[in-house]
Amino acid sequence: MGERSGSTGALRTLSGKARLAGVLGWPVAHSLSPRLHGYWLQAYGIDGAYVPLPIRPEDFKDCVRALPRIGFAGVNVTVPHKEAALAAADHRDAWAERVGAANTLIFDVGGRIEATNTDAFGFLENLRAAISGWTATAGPAVVLGAGGAARAVVAALIEAGAPEVRLVNRTPARAKAVAAHIGGPTLVVSWEERSEALAGAALLVNTTVLGMTGKPALDLALESLPSTAVVNDIVYVPLETPLLKTAAKRGNRVVDGLGMLLHQARPGFAAWFGVEPRVTPELRAHVLETMNR
Repeated sequence: MGERSGSTGALRTLSGKARLAGVLGWPVAHSLSPRLHGYWLQAYGIDGAYVPLPIRPEDFKDCVRALPRIGFAGVNVTVPHKEAALAAADHRDAWAERVGAANTLIFDVGGRIEATNTDAFGFLENLRAAISGWTATAGPAVVLGAGGAARAVVAALIEAGAPEVRLVNRTPARAKAVAAHIGGPTLVVSWEERSEALAGAALLVNTTVLGMTGKPALDLALESLPSTAVVNDIVYVPLETPLLKTAAKRGNRVVDGLGMLLHQARPGFAAWFGVEPRVTPELRAHVLETMNR
C-alpha cells in the first residue's frame, strides 16, 4: 500500500517487511506523535509506519501483549496508560522506575517488553537546545506541579546536578510523595508561597495545565524571580503561554514546551527504526502546521 506525505507529496511505499510502531492512548486522536514520527520516516526513507491506536484502559494489557506478535517494534504510551505500561513490562529501566511511569515501550524479537520514560531526556534536551550553555547546576530550580510530568522534570534536574529543586503544588501531599520518590535536594513549598519560592532561582518550570488553552490561568507573581532565570512552560497549546509572555517582557529567557515533545520522541524512534533522528526547524514547522489547523 502507499502512504502520501503531507509535507512533500511524495509517495512512500510500505513493504511486507515494514517496521511498525505507534502510540497507545484513550483517546488518542489528538496526539501529534503520528505526524512527528511520520515526518522522520519520510525524511530518512524508512520502510515503516507509525499509527495511532485507541485502546480502552480495560483492554490495555491484552492489546499491548499482542503487538509484538503482529510485527510492532514498540510504541509510545500516553494518557491514561503510562502507569499500566510500566506494570505490563517485562523489564523497566532506571528512568521508568524513577519516574514511576512509562511513555515508551520497546519489543525485542522474543516479544519481551522493555519500558522506559523519555520525558526527562526530552525536557533536558529541549532546554539545552534552546538556551546555549544552559546547565542545571546554575542554581535552584522551581517546579510547579506534582503530576507525572513533574516527576520526570524533577528527576531530570536532580540527575543533571541541580543544587536544589523547589517543588510547588496545590496539594502538598502529592508534592511530598514526589519528593520522597525522587529523592535528592528536593524541597516542598506550599502553593501559597509559590511567588516567594522564586527568589534566587535559576530556572522556573510549569508542569501544570494552568495557562493551557481551555484551562484556568496560572496566578503567579514573578517579581521575586531573577531576570537571569530561564522560564520553561511544558504546555505547548498555546505555544506562548501567558507565563512565557510575561517572563519574556521582563527580560527572562523563555522556552516553550513543544521542544520537549519533539526531543522525547528521539530515543523511541532510534530503538524502533534504527536511525538517530534530528530535531530541526523544519520538523518543528511541520508539527506546528498540524497544531494551527
